[in-house]
Amino acid sequence: MIGELDQQMVGRLVAERPSRSRVFERWGIDYCCAGKKRLAESCAALSIDLDAVCTDLEQEAAEPAPDQTDWNAAPLSALVDHIVSTHHAYLREALPRLSFLTTKVRDAHGQRHPELEQVASIFAEFREDMETHATKEEQVLFPYITALEKSAELPSFPCGSIHRAIQIMESEHEEAGDALAELNRLTKGYAIPSGACATYRAMLDALNELEVDTHKHVHKENSILFPRAEAFELTR
Repeated sequence: MIGELDQQMVGRLVAERPSRSRVFERWGIDYCCAGKKRLAESCAALSIDLDAVCTDLEQEAAEPAPDQTDWNAAPLSALVDHIVSTHHAYLREALPRLSFLTTKVRDAHGQRHPELEQVASIFAEFREDMETHATKEEQVLFPYITALEKSAELPSFPCGSIHRAIQIMESEHEEAGDALAELNRLTKGYAIPSGACATYRAMLDALNELEVDTHKHVHKENSILFPRAEAFELTR
């Protein structure tokens, strides 16, 4: 199994079988922003046992694959609609709630936990960046991808090159991933400290959920939507 997997990109492995994401999340392997890294490279960077990861992937492969849409084969417009209705909709609901929670927890517990000042600050910037990012996708990039699929000719694109637009989106994804990694570090992996109130616990749970959803969101764009859209553009 190692010979089959170690040189494959982690993003492609998850694109082929989305349930592999559970294995990578368990090991802390970034399959979204760092999805273009090969499995062996990712394991080496984290100083984790490649054999053990491959064993987990073997065990996962032996289980029936969950009933999931194959986004490698679905129409691009369907994938765009899914991202907007699932992940962008999630952000519209989760981000305002987390702004309230991070601010309230910082104000109530910041004296005992000074790292909460950074948590609130980093999250505030993350929210602003992600809301702007989602708007750019929904108003510029995604309509172009949908038009690209439906048109017999190459439609006009305000950014000139879809490749350049995708580079910008991927760079913003990387910044978002860095922010989430820092929130994870500051909260010690969203560990609940002694004496944490219900609001504190809710904040940590919500941050954890945000990280998991963002990993899936970015993976679908970086490893599936964007490469497919660029390849599709070449046929026009």
